[in-house]
Amino acid sequence: QVQLAESGGGLVQPGGSLRLSCAASGSYFAINAMVWYRKEPGKQRELVAAITSGGTSNEADAVTGRFTIYRDNAKNTVYLQMNRLKPEDTGVYYCAADHAYEAMRTGDYAYWGQGTQVTVSS
Repeated sequence: QVQLAESGGGLVQPGGSLRLSCAASGSYFAINAMVWYRKEPGKQRELVAAITSGGTSNEADAVTGRFTIYRDNAKNTVYLQMNRLKPEDTGVYYCAADHAYEAMRTGDYAYWGQGTQVTVSS
């Protein structure tokens, strides 16, 4: 069993930066896929970035060049560094994880955090 806890959200002005953290506890060593999603009211969840246990990562086109996902295995934590934030980046950001790489294809993750609110507004 794995527990995920996000932190780092908040209110930031356009052009600002935030770093989200997703701390994992439990059987972290068996986690092969970790991702960040975001969800705005009335919209479907959107995949923002993903990273494998080996460190292979990718970000969605909408955030490429502004957001970076990376992990610190010693701290069992995955981060999402968000720079040059825009109002359209506003939403609740969720961390999700799974033991199977297949989850990256299906979007069906076994473990989810509680979410952290990011608001980009002047």
